[in-house]
Amino acid sequence: MADVPKREVENVEFVFEVMGSPGEGIDAFDLGDALRALNLNPTLSLIEKMGGTKKRNEKKIKMDEFLPIYSQVKKEKEQGCYEDFIECLKLYDKEENGTMLLAELQHALLALGECLDDEQVETLFADCMDPEDDEGMIPYSPFLARMCDRPDAL
Repeated sequence: MADVPKREVENVEFVFEVMGSPGEGIDAFDLGDALRALNLNPTLSLIEKMGGTKKRNEKKIKMDEFLPIYSQVKKEKEQGCYEDFIECLKLYDKEENGTMLLAELQHALLALGECLDDEQVETLFADCMDPEDDEGMIPYSPFLARMCDRPDAL
């Protein structure tokens, strides 16, 4: 059963209870969501490589198939962390005061890397963003702290 500690196996079982059907497992379409629910941050290409599908009901992933996937994704080094994201957004901080234009962040999320769509960006901003000031600037550190679930950085 892969090299997954007992506590993490219990967390995986809980995710399977919520997202799957008893005895059938989870839909491969939901593989990324299941991994994210377990505090991992896989890229879309990694999800596809691990067996995720782009359509529902193409295939199911059972718990014994999921645990090695979980273990491998957990070891991936291609995931950014809070500090990495701060360094990236500092590039947009023209006044070096911890703020950037909201429009620049929105553009980056919509056009760079694994692009989000408009609805995803709106949801992300509603959940994590402080209001912009009169000049369209936002403090990026609290945004990233909320997005990366880092209350110590708020």
